Amino acid sequence: MKNEEKKSFTITGMTCANCARTIEKALLKSEDVKFAAVNLATNTAFVVGENLDIEKIKKIVESVGYGITDKSPEEVEEKRYKKIKKNLFISLLLTIPLSILMITNMFFREIPYFTLIEVIFGGIVTFYAGRDTIKGAWIALTHKHTNMDTLIFFGATTAWLTSILSLFGLEIGSFGAIGSMIISFHLLGRFIESYLRDKATKEIKSLIKLQAKEARVIIEGKELMLPIEAVKEEMIILVKPGERIPVDGVIISGKSGIDESMISGESMPAKKGENDEVIGGSLNLTSPIKIKATKVGEDSFLSQMINLIKEAQGAKVPIQALADRITNWFVPVIISLAIFSGIFWYFGFETFHPFIEKASNYLPWILNTNNPVSFAIFVFVATVVIACPCALGLATPMALITGTGLSAKRGLLIRNAEAIQTMKDVKFVLMDKTGTITEGHPKVIEHNLDKETLKVIASIEKNSNHPLAKAISELTNNYIKIEKIEEIPGKGIKAFVNNTEYFVGKPQDYSNYSKILEKGYTVVEVKVNNKTHGFLAIVDPIRPDSLNAVKMLKNMGITPIMVTGDNEKTAEIVAKQVGIDKIYAQVKPQEKLDIIRKYQAKGGKVLMVGDGMNDAAALKGSDVGIAIGTGTDLAIDNADIIITKEGISKIVDAIKISQLTFSVIKQNLFWAFFYNIIAIPMAMMGLLHPAIAEAAMAFSSITVILNSSKINEKRYSKSLTKN
Repeated sequence: MKNEEKKSFTITGMTCANCARTIEKALLKSEDVKFAAVNLATNTAFVVGENLDIEKIKKIVESVGYGITDKSPEEVEEKRYKKIKKNLFISLLLTIPLSILMITNMFFREIPYFTLIEVIFGGIVTFYAGRDTIKGAWIALTHKHTNMDTLIFFGATTAWLTSILSLFGLEIGSFGAIGSMIISFHLLGRFIESYLRDKATKEIKSLIKLQAKEARVIIEGKELMLPIEAVKEEMIILVKPGERIPVDGVIISGKSGIDESMISGESMPAKKGENDEVIGGSLNLTSPIKIKATKVGEDSFLSQMINLIKEAQGAKVPIQALADRITNWFVPVIISLAIFSGIFWYFGFETFHPFIEKASNYLPWILNTNNPVSFAIFVFVATVVIACPCALGLATPMALITGTGLSAKRGLLIRNAEAIQTMKDVKFVLMDKTGTITEGHPKVIEHNLDKETLKVIASIEKNSNHPLAKAISELTNNYIKIEKIEEIPGKGIKAFVNNTEYFVGKPQDYSNYSKILEKGYTVVEVKVNNKTHGFLAIVDPIRPDSLNAVKMLKNMGITPIMVTGDNEKTAEIVAKQVGIDKIYAQVKPQEKLDIIRKYQAKGGKVLMVGDGMNDAAALKGSDVGIAIGTGTDLAIDNADIIITKEGISKIVDAIKISQLTFSVIKQNLFWAFFYNIIAIPMAMMGLLHPAIAEAAMAFSSITVILNSSKINEKRYSKSLTKN
């Protein structure tokens, strides 16, 4: 796709899943938009397309009655929370005494002018405290679609109008207090939902707090405080002890201890000096340092972390398609059913009245009336209110928010939300050796190269991102200029120096190095003009968590498999140390993909974890690709999940979080469906009071959110590996 772009927007005015679905459909009608996902839980839209124009997208969103704002979802949610809190206070202040008066009037003694009180109090609650709900319903109706506000609007206003009609002498039951209760319960549900939503997104907020607002930039020898938005690449920044490093960069002066716990999970400060990289958001502890900015703004590691989490939380999993299809037609169908029920009871009241009289002996809230109009309205209001699909719309996104939030806390960045649904079915885990099972910080143990060749080889390897290359490049600090260089994935690196060809990579014949290989070392061969010139023996320590991770995978019924480009002897020694039984050694990049296809054919999902350029195709071709965060950009770009701290033990966490999240999604959808299947027929039969219906509707939404929050509770995450 040419000029493909990804953009996220904060949406305003959404109140239910149907709002999100309406915006999504409108966006997808644009020729520029290839993919769109609108998320009610995060108030965001994620769009992929060609040459995306923000103004055009804004007009599309506005054309269906909603808006786009420059404010963050957190800011929008905070403003919304305060407004709901204020409206809820006003609503309860009037509804509570009105409800007490209603009960007194119904069961104890007649309250003078009660109908007038209902009209006044109910009108204030419905049309002032509930004005945003009416506005949302009006926007939907004028743009020829429906949403949850539509149901609340019909239910509350119909109930209030009965008081108006009753006040003017029509013999009809007055439900004005019920209208107030509908609005109050609705606002109470929104208030709790907003509060819990804010709590669920705290992982993003904690990352945002790490972002510096200003940077102390050195310009012409003078210190100048600039807003972080004004900092450009190559600028020199002074960071004093106790300050957060504002951008990604390289230290050019000074030494200090850097707290990178938010990235690595390592509580001990990292010692950093000249030429060492530092990450924006980490904390400078001991001494002042000067850094040269290398990545700023949206390119910084911390910004990418935040964007990845938001992207995953705003995305969808396949199971959500079912809920989306249902909510798309749910509201108009319910309004039709409510109208049908009202008409049915109006014309069939005399026939079915005995049934209602018998049922009222067991359900005291059933309306006791002989007026068919009153009972028809009673049924209409109850059916409209009980059927709000909010719980259905929140079932999947709320679970995703808490699941991705826990993942981020555990050192896992989920780039593709679909991986959450896929990982639970993983049966085979294929993993690279170097930098994945091992630490990826190898050291040269021995070599037989002369000083001049060593200097040339180190200079060549300085141009590669491979972990073994870094170990070789550190053998000297006196580098020379390389004329021409070519990295061959899975084989090595070739370069020309003074018209001489050098090759550093895998030996053609490992039998020449059998004694070295028996020690578990990796051998790198050096060729000069296609003739073997020498070797380097390298050892890469096994990650401390690898042994336990392999054991846990086996206990989960998952088969761990090593797939490495290294020689068979070294691979066998490492595999034996961590407990892996199946090994594929001396594997080329394209062969890794063939191996993945082989295991996919056996049934069950295949997860691939790696860190190198030669793992990129395998990561993309697997059902779930996981990249080690310290690996190459190509590997990270082709992965579904990125491990930001520790090693392959995080694979276990990823699978268990997937199982937890998907289990909660299924529970949420079950209860949302079960609730509607039971409640809607009862309302249509006249067996539910509108007030009870509204309370049940609000309770169902809150239940979904509370159930989703279980993913973060200790008793649900105790099975995860220890940080």
